[in-house]
Amino acid sequence: MKRLRLSPKQRRVLEWWRDGGFDAVICDGAVRSGKTFALSVSFFLWAMCRFQRQRFGVCAASINGARRNLLGQARQVLEGLGFQWEEKVSRNELIVRGGGRENVFYLYGGRDERSQALIQGMTLAGVLLDEAALMPRSFVEQACARCSVKGGKLWFSCNPAGPEHWFYKEWICRAEEKNALYLHFIMEDNPALAPEARARYERMFRGTFYRRFVLGEWVAAEGLVYDFFDADRMPEAPEGTFARWRISCDYGTRNPASFGLWGEKDGIWYRIKEYYYDARAEGRQKTDGEYVRDLGRLAEGRNVEMVIVDPSAASFIEALRRAGWRVRKADNRVLEGIRRTAEALKSGRVVICRGCEAAAREFAMYRWEDDGAGDRVRKEFDHAMDDIRYFVMALEDSGGNAARFVERSAF
Repeated sequence: MKRLRLSPKQRRVLEWWRDGGFDAVICDGAVRSGKTFALSVSFFLWAMCRFQRQRFGVCAASINGARRNLLGQARQVLEGLGFQWEEKVSRNELIVRGGGRENVFYLYGGRDERSQALIQGMTLAGVLLDEAALMPRSFVEQACARCSVKGGKLWFSCNPAGPEHWFYKEWICRAEEKNALYLHFIMEDNPALAPEARARYERMFRGTFYRRFVLGEWVAAEGLVYDFFDADRMPEAPEGTFARWRISCDYGTRNPASFGLWGEKDGIWYRIKEYYYDARAEGRQKTDGEYVRDLGRLAEGRNVEMVIVDPSAASFIEALRRAGWRVRKADNRVLEGIRRTAEALKSGRVVICRGCEAAAREFAMYRWEDDGAGDRVRKEFDHAMDDIRYFVMALEDSGGNAARFVERSAF
């Protein structure tokens, strides 16, 4: 196995459980800082060194996120050390064997308040919670309550959010009280991240995103949500053949409806065309059937592999399916969607092209609330913003080019 280069903080994560002094470890900080890699490898090594025939929880904001961010790199290291790895995908179950021991790991997605029911009733020897700040408090607390086997420990990682976030106040600010080891990561703590890549991330963001993603600070959101977006630099749509097509939809009857047509070329998704209808401004509401016809005109006969739709638009979804469209209900997690959209736009993986005037207009007006109540966006000028967010979330969770992007981004 290739020798790993590890920073002092990563080594601390790998070894903290050996002395038995802490009940939990919390790793927060900048993106691409190497915390998730170290935490996931350490979690599996701890479980296999300390337990036999026990059950463990591996949790992320989604099941796909758990597989992508937690299992991939850990599996490579563990197999290099001689462990055997058997995944039962349909059951979200993983069996790891080695050194005469065998343990079972269950994958959970802490997507919303209903997710706590998935883990309720389990008895676990340990729980790993990646992106803990993106999970509902009820799920995190239920997962912690399930960890009741003697010698069990809790493992947390997350990127920062606002200073009023419950996880920051309950776990990070009270780490000593909870007998938890707290480690704050910056990009320099990841030896696998080249200096030029680190410099690129520092150039990518400014404002709230820069302070959270690059500096790893728990700061309040303020001003424009996408304060880096420059409509004057929107490119023309590329010429030639596109490999795939998708459409994203934010549905509205009295409120505006916004549809985006996306084409994939050379691993990049371009919003090349859009549809935007404001019933109040036009003085007439449209029916579901009319919107289905408008979507067909937007597609212009292209082979659209997926239409991603606001999950609350039940009647419109049914009308699309009856018309023969392949529909996917959108993931409507707002803050996670904004974070992923910001990264996708700044990395150039998603590009907004000239002619998408509704998107450009909303990028210039989409703002955070300034009432001090935590991270919330104003419910105005958000319809194109929502359909773009739906598109990016579906791109991540359905595959898209996510695997290629993760590899290129050097987590």
